[in-house]
Amino acid sequence: MRPFERLRVIDATHVLAGPFAAYQLAVMGADVIKIDRPGEPDQVRLQGPDADLSAAEMGTTYLAQGANKRSAALDLKTPGGQEALRALLRDADVFVENYRPGALASLGLGYDEIARINPRLVYCSVSAFGQDGPRGPETGYDFVFQAVAGLMALTGTEETGPLKSGAPVVDYATGYMTAFAISAALFHRERTGRGQHIDLAMFDATLMLMSTHVTALTAGGKAPHPEGNRFNVAGVGAYDTADGLLMLGAANMRQQKRLWEALDRPDMVKTRHADRIPAHAAEAAVLREVMLTRTASEWEAYLRDHGVPAGKVRPLEEALADPQLAHRGVLQPLPQPLGRAGEYRVPVAPFLMSEGSPSVSTPPPHLGAHTTEVLAEAGFDPERVAALLSEGAAVQGRAPGADQ
Repeated sequence: MRPFERLRVIDATHVLAGPFAAYQLAVMGADVIKIDRPGEPDQVRLQGPDADLSAAEMGTTYLAQGANKRSAALDLKTPGGQEALRALLRDADVFVENYRPGALASLGLGYDEIARINPRLVYCSVSAFGQDGPRGPETGYDFVFQAVAGLMALTGTEETGPLKSGAPVVDYATGYMTAFAISAALFHRERTGRGQHIDLAMFDATLMLMSTHVTALTAGGKAPHPEGNRFNVAGVGAYDTADGLLMLGAANMRQQKRLWEALDRPDMVKTRHADRIPAHAAEAAVLREVMLTRTASEWEAYLRDHGVPAGKVRPLEEALADPQLAHRGVLQPLPQPLGRAGEYRVPVAPFLMSEGSPSVSTPPPHLGAHTTEVLAEAGFDPERVAALLSEGAAVQGRAPGADQ
């Protein structure tokens, strides 16, 4: 039994951070019902490099975090859609949303209104800058927060200028922080019997990714600057090899000793970390020369055998072929959408548990695939469901398994 089985989560989020948080609850067993607006679905359903999948509202960006969920298409701007959501929230355990602050409250779906009908509900609001404050009304995306929070200014070199990360790290980090906050609120509910409102801001989440830099500035007065692949000691950094880049990681004193002994340069061994910093130029010159004598893979294996962390800079295709991933089950298979043959793989979670490890069992659903099923579970009789469908307040999409 996975930890969140029998937990009901209503996921009214869009793009990456919120849906990824709900996905993490889903792979731990929660019954997650994803709410999409008919005619204006979550934009990630339309995004990704595969044009056919995007046209079918099954874009690869959506596939990355849509497994284990059910889909209900409700128009929350209609009275019928609002009625349906209230019915779903009446018996839910968690509601996670990332609308603009105040948007749901203006529809009578804010925390205060919903808490009156379900005081045990954990209501989580993810927003750009928080629910109030001077920047509360603003919206934003991963790359915007990388810019405004100072993360881009740390990335790159003085020559390149600021660079965004190659992956949406703020979105996924925010998703994990959101899942953790929800888990903490559920633990609090077990102790008190009360739900609560979580106010989580992506701007704040971005600063959490830079904790050491923030502390260096506020405690030590040292403003960070972009250093690219350079670190303050030469034993840590990227070096050209005979066929590509190697990231060297001789970070502590034991590792730097093993590094220089492995390279047959015991004369370069330092006894104090402080001595490594002024020796950077001399050490780096030696490393640049010697690293060109072997390939990155050869150095990776050689240094690993000598207890020195090092890794070839690999493209994603090569990284996914690492046998360690298969051993741990980080990537799990799902059937290809649109009736295509074969499977694709998605990252699930970075941890295993002795009981109830995270897993995917059902593929990402088509828009509204479970609408009538979910409404029936919420207490709507067939006539009322039919009325909501005819009004456009709800839409029933392609049934689960229709691709196969």
